[in-house]
Amino acid sequence: MPAPDSEIEKSSGRRRAAWVAAAVLLLFCLTPWASPPLALGLGAALALALENPAPALSRKAARSLLQISVVLLGFSMDLPTVLRAGASGMLFAAATIGATLALGALVRRVLAVERTTSLLISAGTAICGGSAIAAVGSVVGAAESEMSVAIGTVFLLNGAALYLFPPLGHFFHLTQAQFGTWAGVAIHDISSVVGASSVYGLAALQRATAVKLSRALWIVPLTLAAAWLHRRRDPSARRARVPIPWFIGLFVAASLVRSFSAPVAAESARIASVARVGMTITLFLIGAGLSRRALRAVGWRALAQGIILWIAIAAGSLLVVMRSG
Repeated sequence: MPAPDSEIEKSSGRRRAAWVAAAVLLLFCLTPWASPPLALGLGAALALALENPAPALSRKAARSLLQISVVLLGFSMDLPTVLRAGASGMLFAAATIGATLALGALVRRVLAVERTTSLLISAGTAICGGSAIAAVGSVVGAAESEMSVAIGTVFLLNGAALYLFPPLGHFFHLTQAQFGTWAGVAIHDISSVVGASSVYGLAALQRATAVKLSRALWIVPLTLAAAWLHRRRDPSARRARVPIPWFIGLFVAASLVRSFSAPVAAESARIASVARVGMTITLFLIGAGLSRRALRAVGWRALAQGIILWIAIAAGSLLVVMRSG
């Protein structure tokens, strides 16, 4: 039975209102008054109040803008700083990623979380949020419902970290380097890592970005391992392409250019400010990607696993960072 004209007009009016609100809020994100936490909140408010008028477009735009912003941040960091932060965090990354995955497997058995959903939540917590979930999910044949539960869980915790980490850093009197390392390890997505650390300070931002990107490289071996295990359980499963985060190499290249080009180094502060605006818009788009269906899909078991893993990695890495000075 076709919808009445009044309902069609109402839906059309609601969609127009969503487009206008999205345009106004995007323009606001370009102003100095916008901050990463505020942008995320505004995007989520738009999604829940009026619904995202173009969810597929905003997802693609957020992914592309995130990668562009990260590469631009590379122009504000000299290569030795990037390499030191990455090298010093490699062993720490391996230990925390392994511990998170092992704890996730244990929590799954205790809470009776579905196997694939549990793996996706563990991968997202251990490495880099939605990117890791998408990569692992693509090679293990995850259903849309399983992806929705994992992404919804990580979104909630990732958003909470964006608001909680800066005040907690000040409460524990963390230095810029300490906070950057902690944020790079314990916050899920690179977008919120950049957002939280940029609020804390420039040195924290540089450290956190380098630590998080070195951690994101673990997507490749983890995805390969997940694909191998999946094919062992199901020999008929098709071989899926393993996504490689090429933009990390571009970030290092940008840092290399900055280190050896005086003109680029002179403009690094302006380039970094453009990157931070880009990241603010990215967080708005990520928030706008939230949906009521995704929130409803997150059951208490999956959310409990996400919270347990997040608290464990946040508390454990904080203790290590504080003790190491």
